[in-house]
Amino acid sequence: MERDPRELGGAWRASQRHAFAAPSGELARYVARYWTVSWDYERPYRQLVVPLPNVYLSFRDGRVELHGPSSSHVYRELSGVGTVFGVAFRPGMFGPLLGGPVATLRDRTVDAAEVFAGEMPSPVDVESVERFLLGLLPAPDPQADLAAHVVATIAEDTGVTRVDAIAEQFELSVRRLQRLFADYVGIGPKLVVRRYRLHEVTERLAEGVEIDWAALAAELGYADQAHLSRDFRTIFGEPPTRYAQRYELG
Repeated sequence: MERDPRELGGAWRASQRHAFAAPSGELARYVARYWTVSWDYERPYRQLVVPLPNVYLSFRDGRVELHGPSSSHVYRELSGVGTVFGVAFRPGMFGPLLGGPVATLRDRTVDAAEVFAGEMPSPVDVESVERFLLGLLPAPDPQADLAAHVVATIAEDTGVTRVDAIAEQFELSVRRLQRLFADYVGIGPKLVVRRYRLHEVTERLAEGVEIDWAALAAELGYADQAHLSRDFRTIFGEPPTRYAQRYELG
């Protein structure tokens, strides 16, 4: 497939605007951030979205949807002039709001009305969405807090490359850790570890540094370079060298 030049060298910045806002104190336990994306495309643009272990609530063109955690990359078409407002929930903390296993939302998009009762917020802005979410706050759930803490540790500790190691750190069996992630994160701990460690690759690609792929594969816990490249392509949609072309370098 011929490459869309709008994907290359940060060219997307000419057609998209991104803004972020932090949640208020009471909601910070459940919400990671609010975000707004606006775009203006004369021709439809195929936007690559790479997976993170968040559940998202989005408001676009009158639709209010919940997007479960993704196990792989997805593409979303942007065309004309548009805006989407979203809520990114903290990984591990959506289970109490859902009232059931987050794994039921894995790789799914559902109408938010199927999960949340009551009238959706209007107008759609941070204040109205916060009022809406404050009305949904559940009772504290220590298991959700534990799941969120485990995910945060995986994200922050670049030395974490094995599920058994993170299970041992939190004094859990691997099976118990897997159940915890199914209930509260929605995707398994192995995939979460892979996603955050492969983020190390994208950071180095963004910096334009020369990479010793064999050494990096070993550092990230892969058997060899081929396994790293295969995982990267599964999660990010293309090989590392092709993905690097998306960055504005120099």
